Amino acid sequence: MPLSRRQFAVLAAIAPWIVRPASAHHGWGSFDQDRPLYLEGTVVTSKWQNPHAELIIELPAGLKLPADLARRTLPAQSAAVDGPALLAKATLPRRSDRRWELELAPLTRMEAWKVTEIRSGARVSAIGYTGADEKGDAVMRVEYLFVGDKVYGLRSSPA
Repeated sequence: MPLSRRQFAVLAAIAPWIVRPASAHHGWGSFDQDRPLYLEGTVVTSKWQNPHAELIIELPAGLKLPADLARRTLPAQSAAVDGPALLAKATLPRRSDRRWELELAPLTRMEAWKVTEIRSGARVSAIGYTGADEKGDAVMRVEYLFVGDKVYGLRSSPA
């Protein structure tokens, strides 16, 4: 039995809410928070969108931990994060990928920190987490993002 124009119009109007594409999103729990990593590099691509902003960075050859990393000043944020301990514990990744995806925060939180869209060519560094045993894709969930002389704590809003 064919649909009437009215039935078709109603179905077409509600279809986007009924049939929605699935999208993967990672909570903090899927990342190994016992082993913070340090990455730095040049932004290759930037996606300034929800559920969170993302950067693809290219790491330089011979990446090393900065000598001053453990002494960097970190901003206060509303979540209880022991930033100095994370900086002191940070290591380089064991895997050899030169390109990494950095998962940042949702846009509302990026705006709360007053982070403007980071464009291709920018230099950034980050402290964050990857999957257990660094298995899976080269993806880091960023805890602290360093852009120029600014640092942002992305777990929560500024305190």
